[in-house]
Amino acid sequence: MTRLQTAFSKPHPAFVAFITAGDGDTAANLDALVAGGADVIELGMPFTDPMADGSAIQNANLRSLAAGTTTQTVLMIANEFRARHPDIPLVLMGYANPMIRRGAKWFAEHARGAGVDGIICVDIPPEEDGELGPALRAEGIAPIRLATPTTDAARLPAVIEGSEGFLYYVSVAGITGKQQAAIESIEANVSRIKQSTDLPVAVGFGVRTPGQAAEIAKVADGVVVGSAFVELVGEFGKDAPTKLQELTASMVSAMAAARS
Repeated sequence: MTRLQTAFSKPHPAFVAFITAGDGDTAANLDALVAGGADVIELGMPFTDPMADGSAIQNANLRSLAAGTTTQTVLMIANEFRARHPDIPLVLMGYANPMIRRGAKWFAEHARGAGVDGIICVDIPPEEDGELGPALRAEGIAPIRLATPTTDAARLPAVIEGSEGFLYYVSVAGITGKQQAAIESIEANVSRIKQSTDLPVAVGFGVRTPGQAAEIAKVADGVVVGSAFVELVGEFGKDAPTKLQELTASMVSAMAAARS
């Protein structure tokens, strides 16, 4: 089994934690998420125009870029993470420009070399993914697709086709941040998607509290939290790891209790 398959085959929903690479002490922050019990790590690749992200992640991108973070920096962080945590899945999430500017094949090869398990590219729709997806699959890296509340029955097969690892259900038709979909809407859409695929479905966007994570854990295979962690990094700086571990542990505990 791949690391992602193992993470989603546990008897509880997978907790997926996101932070931005190069924002603060990334290595310490990643270690804190793992120590808190995160099953999967999403590492954001900073970009100047993160159109799907709200102010928290936009600001993290700007802080990271101002610190000099490049694609090579992200790959180095990934490589060092893999050395410290050989069994925790690592997914890079970001936008097409940094991923394909040197060519999809170059990026896929270097991501594999850094121990990356999956890639979420926000702004390449599956219908136009003639290069990155095939290059990733050739290197054994999962291209992870995004489904949204507006992904209807006619388009869902295109999203599912070629997707591996898990399917990321974006619970709101908008940007990351504070807005949250009603649990009834999430449950209905997750159920609809799962009728068409055996892939695990993880739900993200707008999940900020242990209570929210627990509710989603009752109906989904995984829960993704990002902005709440990114805000802690921005607020607490070098003291962020303690806060990140505490929030992760509380999320994981709440999710476990909800499913039990």
